[in-house]
Amino acid sequence: MLQVDHWINDFMEKRMISFLLNSEEVRLSECQSDITVLDFLREQKHLTGTKEGCASGDCGACTVVLAEPDRASEKLVYTAINSCITYMSALHGKQLITVEHLADSGTLHPVQQSMLEANGTQCGFCTPGFIMSMFALYHQNTTVDHQQITQALSGNLCRCTGYRPIIDATANACANRQEDKFDLAQPVTLTLLDDLATDQAGVPGIYIPKSRAELADLKETFPNARLIAGSTDIALETTQALQELPEIISLSNVKELSTLEVKNNVIEIGSAITLTELENVICEHIPCLSELLWRFASRPIRNQATLAGNVANASPIGDFPPVLLALNAQIVLDDGINTRAVPASKFFTGYRQTDMQEHEWIARIDVPIPNKNNKVRAYKISKREEDDISAVCAIFNLSLANDQVCEVNTGFGGVAATPVSAVKLATGIKGKPWSDIQTMKAGQKILSSSFNPIDDVRASADYRNKILCNLWYRFWLETSQQTIPVKTRVHAHA
Repeated sequence: MLQVDHWINDFMEKRMISFLLNSEEVRLSECQSDITVLDFLREQKHLTGTKEGCASGDCGACTVVLAEPDRASEKLVYTAINSCITYMSALHGKQLITVEHLADSGTLHPVQQSMLEANGTQCGFCTPGFIMSMFALYHQNTTVDHQQITQALSGNLCRCTGYRPIIDATANACANRQEDKFDLAQPVTLTLLDDLATDQAGVPGIYIPKSRAELADLKETFPNARLIAGSTDIALETTQALQELPEIISLSNVKELSTLEVKNNVIEIGSAITLTELENVICEHIPCLSELLWRFASRPIRNQATLAGNVANASPIGDFPPVLLALNAQIVLDDGINTRAVPASKFFTGYRQTDMQEHEWIARIDVPIPNKNNKVRAYKISKREEDDISAVCAIFNLSLANDQVCEVNTGFGGVAATPVSAVKLATGIKGKPWSDIQTMKAGQKILSSSFNPIDDVRASADYRNKILCNLWYRFWLETSQQTIPVKTRVHAHA
């Protein structure tokens, strides 16, 4: 332990959090571990253009943009994030851009000018967040369509203007894109960021390891430190529950956790990979997850949130644990010396409890790609279509041979204390003809008595049970070549 203590002392010597704030170099040798970027901007830098609306990543008033080098293209990548649920550890080696810095010597930035011309603002409280999301899209350097615009603006709420002029402003700005001062400054910015990235990352209370070995030593030395990746969930403990997090260990710079590969028909997802980084890969190989992914949360949340974080908190209403159950995924745990793979079916042991030990962390998640002949569907029922927690989440993965049910794997959220599968369903309809409506009805009967969900603000227990049966009916209609009657469509979506 003395050797570890000595290493930690060396580890923290001359460490800092270094980043560009707009065009200003910032090097912090001290920083409150759980201060959010929003609070840093408003309270310490007095940059009040970034607003606090909800302090939970729901309204978008706090949206800022991070620019960081893309080593493959040697260009900057611009990403919109919610500063109200982002800790300072996320800034190291990056450029933080706020609404104050967009104008160029008194001339509005093209996205600002477009918003003005389209009459896209009234009270203006939400406007900085919209502007920053527009700015990030503006720098994608690609032709954008309506869907891309609405995705980019997702998570930004407007209470008085309405969204049509804001969407129009975004479309006009992106369609008439021209070089801005950020494009012109890119070579200088890249040089500055390269220099800042060489600084050793971290300050007392905020530890930013770069390797598996450093992470293991830090976890041993600071056993009470909280592990964070995107912080989109854990930050709510600070902003909503008003708890203090005196020590955090950021996983975002650990190279072993930042891998995303497809090997032997399995998608290996490092625990520091964001949902945005995962999006193209997982939707290419498992297309039915695309809707679940964009409904998971807004673009700024997906730009930070990780699949591993959604799994580690073991929420019974998390959207992706049911996916892992239905696809027979494995969670690979690491302690710095050994790794072990735990099937998703055995990982969730109780309400917000998992099989992960105190000295372990999630290294990666292995998701098998379903056979192309499998019938796979993912359904999410929530009060709002976007940016809302599930009342029920249901995933079905069906294997057939000559219309006979060979195997059915399922995953459900919102119906039990943990994400759960319907084991009886798998055995109850095995060998039956899938095209026979009696097979569907047999499955409905099994599902109606498989779980004992609770009544809460999102849905009653009775509603949840009925939804399960309706979703199973919908799944059967979509995959058994049946024609969906008009009335059935309504009930199937419930």
